[in-house]
Amino acid sequence: MSPLRVWAPFARRVAVQLDTSRQALARVGGGWWELDRPIEPGTDYAFSLDGGPLLPDPRAERLPHGVSGPARSVEHERFAWSDAGWQPPPLAAGVVYEVHVGTFSPAGTFDGAIERLDALVELGVTHLELMPVASFAGDRGWGYDGVGLFAPHEAYGGPDGLKRLVDAAHARGLAVLLDVVYNHLGPSGNYLARFGPYFTDRYHTPWGDAPNLDGPGSDEVRRFFCDNALQWLRDYHIDGLRIDAVHALLDQSPVHLLAELRDEVDALAAATGRHRVLIAESDLNDPRVVTPTELGGFGMDAQWNDDFHHALHAVLTGERSGYYADFGELAQLAKAMGSGFVYDGCFSPHRRRRHGRTANGVNGRRFVVYMQNHDQVGNRPGGERATQLLAPPKLMVAAGLVLLSPFVPLLFQGEEWGASSPFLYFTSYSDPELVRAVREGRRRDCAAQGWSATNPPDPHEPASFERSRLDWSEREREPHATLLEWHRRLIHLRRTWPELCDGRLDRMGVRFDEAERWLTLERGRLRIACNLGARPQVVPVDGGEVLDLVIASHADVRIEGGEVGLPPDSLAVLATAPEACHEPG
Repeated sequence: MSPLRVWAPFARRVAVQLDTSRQALARVGGGWWELDRPIEPGTDYAFSLDGGPLLPDPRAERLPHGVSGPARSVEHERFAWSDAGWQPPPLAAGVVYEVHVGTFSPAGTFDGAIERLDALVELGVTHLELMPVASFAGDRGWGYDGVGLFAPHEAYGGPDGLKRLVDAAHARGLAVLLDVVYNHLGPSGNYLARFGPYFTDRYHTPWGDAPNLDGPGSDEVRRFFCDNALQWLRDYHIDGLRIDAVHALLDQSPVHLLAELRDEVDALAAATGRHRVLIAESDLNDPRVVTPTELGGFGMDAQWNDDFHHALHAVLTGERSGYYADFGELAQLAKAMGSGFVYDGCFSPHRRRRHGRTANGVNGRRFVVYMQNHDQVGNRPGGERATQLLAPPKLMVAAGLVLLSPFVPLLFQGEEWGASSPFLYFTSYSDPELVRAVREGRRRDCAAQGWSATNPPDPHEPASFERSRLDWSEREREPHATLLEWHRRLIHLRRTWPELCDGRLDRMGVRFDEAERWLTLERGRLRIACNLGARPQVVPVDGGEVLDLVIASHADVRIEGGEVGLPPDSLAVLATAPEACHEPG
């Protein structure tokens, strides 16, 4: 057992409350304080700085009494793992499935999620991505306002619950990715600033003061975040992290925090024999995020690509408000398909400046793409999924373009069957003033996106959370069952045709007609053709005589030599080699 330690460089004295006794900690250098003996696993404890109120440990591994209560020590070695021979599948050939633990299952817990894993395996998912599970204030929330970064949320099942979920996923061949948030902490239960210089007023993020990553005292702050990442990977056997909003990690150090984290995660992978991946959410459109550290980059394995989403969403829905003002042309969707970024140094009307840098030479497997994710659904005023915005034929086209793209596809929970439940923004803060501020903030955010005419549901009302739960019984009913089967066939296609996992963008041909609204992709022996127009039309397919139909979203697709007849809002996959193995049309 390790001794109890805490970093509190400005404190003159530090004490720990253990049950009914209070004991002083000794200063051990570098701003650290230490108890002269270890404490037993399962012991509750809290710190007092200079005789002040009791505070939870910034590195608490369990917070059974909430984010403002005492911490509880955890002995990770006591958990009986069954994944000794586990190796995660490669992300480059993966299909990612994003989950919010609280709304994914009726129970809303880690154990409840285990009951749904077989459905993901049957679908063809390879990577389960969990929205943040670090402890946050209240029982209900998205998790991006976490404050107990080392402690799995108690309402979900705490440390052992998360371990059971990861172990069960590995037993089924599923890798587990976890969202982590290092660009800010939540507004309730955040006591870090009382312990040391964790934040700086030199920078600001949209959520308040930025973490101190490059100022005085920043070495230990960076250590805090790196140790947190390593804990999830080491003690919980997580296979990779998705790092939230890295553009808000404001760091002018010679070695950026992400590059430092990359090196430390690689060292852990070498020591344990298991590869771990790092994925960034970035608004920068900067290939440096996925450039190896030895070439001056941040070294992330992949990054989320909002340009792809915005281009696809605007083409299919016709929306042009807010950041969708930058999109809407089929040419932009074609550019996203063939180049990764749409805004790669060109002028962005929404930003009123040039944005991004070219991603030429970057492999498509460095981008994670999606038609839906928690942000693009949940940040809408009514939490509207694509199901509420598009008819089933367009949903099938969207699925085809995501799952057959040269990128790593991501599905948001329930997307595969066109779930009718919204995914609303919800919280459960106890501070009335904070509740009011969140309500007003939601209205401002919706207005900024051009949705001011819609009054968003109250995030604090329990109904906002309850309405967001998935209804798994829908999968057996139409039109959900047909959409679910379509997703299964597309994923099976992706896994059985090697060219669909080829991320070399220079090997993919993209053709389109803006006026007629058709688009085709050339992927090795396969041709993917879609008609987004309002009438049937014949679409030319480049690359020689088309010999066979592999799969189609509509029964009325017809092949005529080197052309294919497509009904409105339909997608077809065609093979150009007679010996190719394929599904019946």
